[in-house]
Amino acid sequence: MNVDLSGAKWFKSSRSAGGKDCVEIAHLDGGVVGVRDSKNPTGPALVFTPAEWDAFTAGVAAGEFGRS
Repeated sequence: MNVDLSGAKWFKSSRSAGGKDCVEIAHLDGGVVGVRDSKNPTGPALVFTPAEWDAFTAGVAAGEFGRS
């Protein structure tokens, strides 16, 4: 999926406490969500469709990605 990220308004979680080792997200047109590494703002970004983002955030809330 090719998405123009040049006008994206990136933000960090309010729980990041101002740290530099965070991910940033941007809500884009059509419900698409961009995700990037805050340490490399000009680097690549992942782009999720609305369904993919919903599945990912539901998995996070359910603890599917916890460290074992």
